[in-house]
Amino acid sequence: QVQLVESGGGLVQAGGSLRLSCAASGRTFSSYCMGWFRQVPGKEREFVAAISGSGARTYDVNSVKGRFTISRDNAKNTVYLQMTSLKPEDTAVYYCAAAKVLSIRTSGYDYWGQGTQVTVSS
Repeated sequence: QVQLVESGGGLVQAGGSLRLSCAASGRTFSSYCMGWFRQVPGKEREFVAAISGSGARTYDVNSVKGRFTISRDNAKNTVYLQMTSLKPEDTAVYYCAAAKVLSIRTSGYDYWGQGTQVTVSS
């Protein structure tokens, strides 16, 4: 079992930055690929970024390229999402998730956090 707890969300003006953190329980954190997803009411949860267990490989969706960066610190059992140049359309609940195999699909992830709200005002 892996328990995930996100933090770092909040209200920010357009153009601002936030860093989300996701702390994981357990001693096998480095064996899991980690992903960030986001969801707005009435829409499906969408992929944002993912990172391999070692951190050597990362993927992100086109809409956040050059603005968001996923990273991880395996010594701290934590994955991060650094978000810059935020736009109102980035407003969503952001979730971190853990998977044994790197995936951009929600169905590929076995464990999920409770989510953290990010609101970007115009």
